[in-house]
Amino acid sequence: MSSPAAPARPLSRTVLLVEGSFNVHAAKTASCFLRYRPEEVVAILDSTQRGRTAQDVVGFGGAVPIVGSIEEALPLRPDRLLIGIAGPGGKLPASWRPMLLRALEAGLDLWGGLHDFLSADPVLVEAARRCGRKLVDLRAVPDDLSTPNGSRAAVKAPVITAVGSDCNVGKMTVTWEIARQAERRGLHYAFVATGQTGVLLNHGRGLAVDRVISDFVAGAMERIVVDAASGAEAILVEGQGSLIHPFYSGVTLGLLHGSAPDALLLCHVAGRKAVRHAEHIAIPSLQRLRAIYEEAAGWIKPARVLGVSLATHQLDERGAREALRAAAAETGLPVEDTVRWPDGALLDACERFRRGER
Repeated sequence: MSSPAAPARPLSRTVLLVEGSFNVHAAKTASCFLRYRPEEVVAILDSTQRGRTAQDVVGFGGAVPIVGSIEEALPLRPDRLLIGIAGPGGKLPASWRPMLLRALEAGLDLWGGLHDFLSADPVLVEAARRCGRKLVDLRAVPDDLSTPNGSRAAVKAPVITAVGSDCNVGKMTVTWEIARQAERRGLHYAFVATGQTGVLLNHGRGLAVDRVISDFVAGAMERIVVDAASGAEAILVEGQGSLIHPFYSGVTLGLLHGSAPDALLLCHVAGRKAVRHAEHIAIPSLQRLRAIYEEAAGWIKPARVLGVSLATHQLDERGAREALRAAAAETGLPVEDTVRWPDGALLDACERFRRGER
């Protein structure tokens, strides 16, 4: 019944399960799917917000209703339930298992991006078999991964990797948004998914690098960068974690060295002062972060930061505009909030780099 990282059917009818966690940080997978695939979302399951809409709670998603149970969603004819959270450790909340079983019994497939695989739960596997439904684990990775083999050196398109001040600072969002901007200009910027949400949006292409054995992270990154290179004018690599985050720095460094970027995009959330889940660690200045990442990348291959992606959703318009100006003044680089005010500044910087301009 397991189907690792299988591509979604076009225009699937999805219920997003985010019980008690519907916000852009705790429910990052659900929020990104709602933002970029709203036509596939029929309902959001969160009994604590029942009766409201997506727009009411997160400011996008329009009139998608928030329901309190699987039964309330059934008149909307869903065909799958997507687990919309991916918190520290990637654990499935025990209190959610009855909802998953009810969804299977109601005829829905289950999709999840947690480290707790749906296909490793014998009760869910038996229920899926009995009901004729699929279990899809977005974090499942191939069994034949290994160390790098040098194939990255043959990639001619520039590789641009997103790096960040912390987790949940928009590394996936900026690479996805720039790829969309490039498409509208008639350019092919390949998006390389490295996390479960990116794999979901990218119809199963890519892999969740945080699921890979540590010795093989660089090799896994090399493989998916090479796989994305065909016909690409540039390659945008979704980043993971942060070099200054004590939980995830190992994944970040393996991703950085395996992708061997030619250039970097630095991501930060305006106003965030400390690392999430490790608040005793202060986030350094953008200039210091820039130096950290350029030095670490340079241990393998020189790469410079082309611009800053600054998420300003926590600020009002005046504060956000000022934060963008301050970041530009501090770094001397193009700065853009690619969701709130997508003006193409970061794509322009990537294009100048691709053409060999300073």
